[in-house]
Amino acid sequence: MGLLQELFRTHGPTYLERFGAAIPKSHKKVIAAIADCHTEAAGAALYVCDGCGQRHVVHRSCGNRHCPCCQQGKGHEWLERHRARQLPGEHFLLTFTVPEPLRPFLRRHQTIGYGALFEASSGAIKALVVDPRHIGGDVAGFFGVLHTWGRALQYHPHIHSVVVGGALSHEDGGWHPARPGFYLPVRALSRIVRATFRDRIDTHGLLGEIPGEVWSTEWNVNCQPAGDGLGALQSLAPYVFKVAISERRILGVDEDHVRFRYQKPQSTRVRTMTLPIMEFMRRFLQHVLPRGFMKVRYYGFLSPSSSVPLEDVKARIEMASGFALAAPEAAREPPAALRCRHCGGALRFSRLLLAGDSALGELASLGQRAGESATLSAVPAGP
Repeated sequence: MGLLQELFRTHGPTYLERFGAAIPKSHKKVIAAIADCHTEAAGAALYVCDGCGQRHVVHRSCGNRHCPCCQQGKGHEWLERHRARQLPGEHFLLTFTVPEPLRPFLRRHQTIGYGALFEASSGAIKALVVDPRHIGGDVAGFFGVLHTWGRALQYHPHIHSVVVGGALSHEDGGWHPARPGFYLPVRALSRIVRATFRDRIDTHGLLGEIPGEVWSTEWNVNCQPAGDGLGALQSLAPYVFKVAISERRILGVDEDHVRFRYQKPQSTRVRTMTLPIMEFMRRFLQHVLPRGFMKVRYYGFLSPSSSVPLEDVKARIEMASGFALAAPEAAREPPAALRCRHCGGALRFSRLLLAGDSALGELASLGQRAGESATLSAVPAGP
């Protein structure tokens, strides 16, 4: 059992009792999911060894996207899928950050606020791409990733967008590339994002909850060249499936405090922070997203609903730029089959054991009595 899971199992009941009705349902579900992950409460799968007949019980993962145990490996799989779809040419990484006075509103209205931020940031890119002073195309291709935490678990919502440097034109059917090293003016992006966000919130009748200073403040938009885009993909991949803090950053947990390491932005110095357990849990849980909310969204010709195949986009880029894209790297090999801990034979799936199934206890006790033990493992697996 990892330190995070042990913390939630030990202190989750106290947190629930202390804050009671003020805790959102989504937070309660995450507390329960992390506490139960890879335990009998989550159910199990029964495997039988083809070599020696040994039975193995593999506890199931909870599958919650905020559980640190369930997200391992998913970022790499996401990165491999994007490598296979990689387009040629220069890419750019844009970051849209909201002013600090707006953060309490976003915390209270996450579904509306995060959705409006996605609409505003994507709308700003689309609006400026068509301007002939910049790119003069019609359809850009990009995706955005919502990121809500800073390195010390503080609330710091922002969106990263990776864009292909140019746009498709309806008029001539060709590819209009961005200028080398420059995509779109950040001040213009900032003002469009601010105005669009304001309009979206106004449609929900919530404008009165936002301090007036938010609308007179320049919103922070950063745009940096990202080469062929692979570096940006590699830097974002962990955040797509990563939770607010990884197990390896936690240095210790005692009865009252959690100690973890972090780095400030633009600093290589590793620092440590110690927080009371209840405050650590509050900081962790404030990054739980609303149920069903999509934190990664695709737009333009990168959207799954695009009518233009990516192969056509690639061909138009190559025609306009005069170069071809190297073949994507081969996908990684599928994970090896589960193996018996006794003889090394391949394990064959037998059946699922649901939470509360008496067979779970019977298999465990049988192993303790007879020495033919069903191995209780914390390895996620499926039929």
